[in-house]
Amino acid sequence: MRLASETRGSGRDLVMIHGWGMNSSVWSDFADRLAANYRITLVDLPGHGNSPFAGQRALEKWADACLDAAPDRAVWLGWSLGAMVSLQAALLQPARIEGIVVLAGTPRFVQGDDWPDAMAPRTLDLFIQILEDDHGKALERFLALQMLGSDLAMETLRRLKSRLRQRPDPHPGALEAGLDLLKNCDLREGLESLDCPTVWVYGERDTLAPAAAAGVIGRWLPEAETHVIRGAAHTPFLSHPAETHRLLIRRLESLYER
Repeated sequence: MRLASETRGSGRDLVMIHGWGMNSSVWSDFADRLAANYRITLVDLPGHGNSPFAGQRALEKWADACLDAAPDRAVWLGWSLGAMVSLQAALLQPARIEGIVVLAGTPRFVQGDDWPDAMAPRTLDLFIQILEDDHGKALERFLALQMLGSDLAMETLRRLKSRLRQRPDPHPGALEAGLDLLKNCDLREGLESLDCPTVWVYGERDTLAPAAAAGVIGRWLPEAETHVIRGAAHTPFLSHPAETHRLLIRRLESLYER
């Protein structure tokens, strides 16, 4: 099974992985900005966009599929669930990952006794319950939650919906599997084994991957860089594209140089 991907631009390789329920069209203009400096590979996650779904439910399987569609060696930029997939890819095949930009992502998406800066379990359980009854309604609510508190929330949501319509709706089984990954995966201990530099970028008002998590990433990755984009929620590349682009251009250069 081969995931759908597309390439644009030229230069050093940068792989971009989208989040749950989305597809690579969500990157759209932002990928074009980056393509002025890099060769961009956009990958649709299993069962999302134009990619098939073969029943994969393990994070390792999702990461393996993305590795099969990616260049031999590249920096990876993962957003939300895509960040978790990118981290897992680096743990599976470290020689292929030059560095990782974690954009609005976290090694564990739900709260725990020792992990308060994350999504409340009841929030994710509600999405799982809604998904069982109405996939479209679950996606609508998730899109709205991503914008909560962001500057220009309504305009950002409108543009996001417009971009997602460019590709097929996600496979119901892939949506269910993706929520299961968000609920149950915990990569915190694995971070200590990462063999590449990382940059973690958060939105100041993000409720899904709270910016407060930036303060504890150093527990596992002492050399990690963390940045917070003021006024942004879960989609800083849509609500604050110029600021996010400037930050990434500076930080990507440092990843390639190491």
